Amino acid sequence: MSVRRLAEDTVQPGEFKFNPANANWAKEKIKDFPKGREASAVIPLLMRAQEQDGWVTRASIEHMADMLNMPYIRVLEVATFYTQFQLKPVGTKAHIQVCGTTPCMLRGSDDLMKVCKNKINKEPFKTNEAGTLSWEEVECLGSCVNAPMVMVLKDTYEDLTPERLEEIIDLFEAGKGSEVPVGTQIDRIGSAPIGGLTALTSDPNVKKSKSKKAKSKKTESATASTVSAVEPSAKAAASKSKAKPAKKAAVKPAAKKAKKAEAVADLDDKNRPKGMERPDEIDDLKLISGIGPKIEGILHELGIFKFEQVGKWKKAESDWVDGYLSFKGRIERDGWIKQAKAFAKGGHDE
Repeated sequence: MSVRRLAEDTVQPGEFKFNPANANWAKEKIKDFPKGREASAVIPLLMRAQEQDGWVTRASIEHMADMLNMPYIRVLEVATFYTQFQLKPVGTKAHIQVCGTTPCMLRGSDDLMKVCKNKINKEPFKTNEAGTLSWEEVECLGSCVNAPMVMVLKDTYEDLTPERLEEIIDLFEAGKGSEVPVGTQIDRIGSAPIGGLTALTSDPNVKKSKSKKAKSKKTESATASTVSAVEPSAKAAASKSKAKPAKKAAVKPAAKKAKKAEAVADLDDKNRPKGMERPDEIDDLKLISGIGPKIEGILHELGIFKFEQVGKWKKAESDWVDGYLSFKGRIERDGWIKQAKAFAKGGHDE
């Protein structure tokens, strides 16, 4: 771990005080710990001081020590050990923490850091000219499934592209950071699969209802056979009632066929990309970010097997594929065409 020191005296304020709301919060927080163990509140109090002033000052460290009856050096040890505490002034409107750990690195965190260097400052921990923005590279922020991601204060922004991060930085710069939705920035729920569920898609309640119907049918069958020994007419009535559900069940596949026919009709659209017969050697389309096994299978059904095909799509063609896959905006957002052109030229290195 690198050595962490307090900021120079020239930027240190003379004193620190919690505002009234934070002062009341701090008193209540200290009560959460047993008598004689109040020092355990040092981390939440330091975090609240950082949220109030933007960074942890020498004066705030001394103030926490006095509140918790701790030696100054003990609070200083805590503040300098944990990298969550900023020991120097950071951007007054946003300090962007970019995750650079392996999952985020593989998904493009280097490009996110390039955005920060271009829009904020070439060096981490240094503010822009206005002093409103700063950035740094950090270790894992915990949403690896939604990589790449950044954190601002306590909020994370996930599934980022360089273009989306630029928009987020501009919003914070304009004082509109609260308008940015927290979490994933694409069309998914939480950390659910991008292409929708591929397993456990059936409703367990439906299974229960089916099993109940099966039990009731068995009961009806047993009752019918018992009654048939005494009343033949009841047996005939029972057989008629059995015939009705079979007739209804036959209607369901027909409805499915109708829906399938509607989907096939879309394949005749003039904007559909030109396909080909399956070649002996096909490209691994899953290398394109945003394409998984399921979507690759659908593309194969459409005659799309090569990076070169995807790289030649015009806007109308990509819009058609986008609509056909029911994931509006995905192709443009993930840059399928740009990626496909690069893979077609030189493969993985490109």
